Amino acid sequence: MTERARPETRDAYRHFTTLTTRWMDNDVYGHVNNVVYYSLFDTAVNGYLIEAGALDIERGEVIGLVVETHCNYFSPIEFPKKIDAGLRVAHVGSSSVRYEIGLFAEGEPQTAARGHFIHVYVDRGSRRPAALPAALTEALKGLQ
Repeated sequence: MTERARPETRDAYRHFTTLTTRWMDNDVYGHVNNVVYYSLFDTAVNGYLIEAGALDIERGEVIGLVVETHCNYFSPIEFPKKIDAGLRVAHVGSSSVRYEIGLFAEGEPQTAARGHFIHVYVDRGSRRPAALPAALTEALKGLQ
């Protein structure tokens, strides 16, 4: 039997980015809809990579494609609310990275949701797996 996922505390993450919910994120049940969490994950990871100089979304020869994603939900988040997105790297392969993200409602000590996604880095033109660029490898060290 698989162990049930549990919330984590802030000290489990290496880097934080503050994001905000938007009016359109709430669903009819009065909280952020589950699909929005995946967008927040994507924003946290790619924002970090751009800030670290490891991702050039317009001209980079290598791009990351999401091949797996997962999320566990523990407590609701609603608009208007600031969210602290915690980020860490669990695994680095020759052409892939597993990012783990925890979303914390402003001021809360435990994750409202946590999950992961795996990027496989590919050549922009051929879409074939490519070795991780040096700038990306360097940026990932701060998350391990």
